[in-house]
Parts: sequence; structure tokens; C-alpha cells
Amino acid sequence: MLILAFDTATDRATSALVADGEVLGERVSRASTLLEDVDALLRQGGVHASDLGGVAVGTGPGSFTGVRIGVAAARGLALALDVPVAGVSTLDALAAGAPGALPVVDAKRREVFVPGPRALAPAELALEPGTVCVGDGAVRYRDVLVAAGAEVPPDDDERHLPRARFHAALARDFGAAELVEPIYVRDPDAKPVVGA
Repeated sequence: MLILAFDTATDRATSALVADGEVLGERVSRASTLLEDVDALLRQGGVHASDLGGVAVGTGPGSFTGVRIGVAAARGLALALDVPVAGVSTLDALAAGAPGALPVVDAKRREVFVPGPRALAPAELALEPGTVCVGDGAVRYRDVLVAAGAEVPPDDDERHLPRARFHAALARDFGAAELVEPIYVRDPDAKPVVGA
């Protein structure tokens, strides 16, 4: 099956075009250029959007806005192309790219997202000595994690990216686009104004 996969939950968006497990193309950019990346991947792969068999999308946790962009794009593409969608946790994709490592996504507000999923301060992570931590949260809080006994690969190590090729590999339950939901670990910062 030809799968278009992408994740926009972190500051660096990833996208990939995968045919029966073979990566035809992959990009790293920003959520704001996701649809340009999709177009470039299709052209690079020599395929048309109508050839897609499904869409795999990162569902977070991560940036509230970033996750919404990815899920909305997946829903829009799936509805327009009449293809099914599968949601994949950003933490699971990070873990797939670094077997045995602990995925750590920057949650802002001086917190990180880790499997559970849950949000907590980096200093609250109970780490076994030598635990390898990957993800943008591991990079941002390197000093705290290393002081706790963890190992964090260099900042430019590709294991810190939730590569979309892993979303394609992990995608299972493809179904209706509207059934894919973002993973929110905490409430959004914005609150509705009562009486407005």
C-alpha cells in the first residue's frame, strides 16, 4: 500500500511517502509547509495523490497547534482523496526510531511529554542510569537528564526526530478520517471567555 505519513507535533515537521515498506521520499521542515512537502513527495515519488492507499498522521502529544494542523491536514486529504487514515502516537514513532530509548517531547511550560502519555517536569523523570533519551525534549533538557544519569545523543542525531517513515510502519487501524483524534495530555492554554 502507498502511504503518505506526516507528523507536525514538534517544532520540526516530518513527512514521508512509503510504498509497501519502502521509503520513496522523506522531508523535514515546519508544519506551515506541510502541504508543500506533500506535493514535493508525490512528485519525487512519481505518483499522483489518487494513487495513495492511506494517510498516517502523528497524533501527538506535542504542540497543541502543531498536532491540530497535522490531524486537520490528514482529515482534509483523506476526505478529498477518499482514503482511510491511521493515527500514530508521536512518542511511539520516536521510540521506533530509537529502540530501547525513552522518547521525550518538549511540552513547553518547563515540562516534557513521555510515554503514558503524561506531562511532567524533566527533573521528575525516574531514570535508570544509562537510559538513552531522544526527542526535542531530551535536547532541550539535556543538562537535567544527564545529571539524572541519562544519556542524550548529540543535538543533530536523527533519533531526535519523529520520522514519518516510522508512522507509516506503525500505522495499523486505518479507518474513517473523523475517527482520528489528537492525543492531548493537558488542557490548552486558551480558555473560553464566559458570556462573550
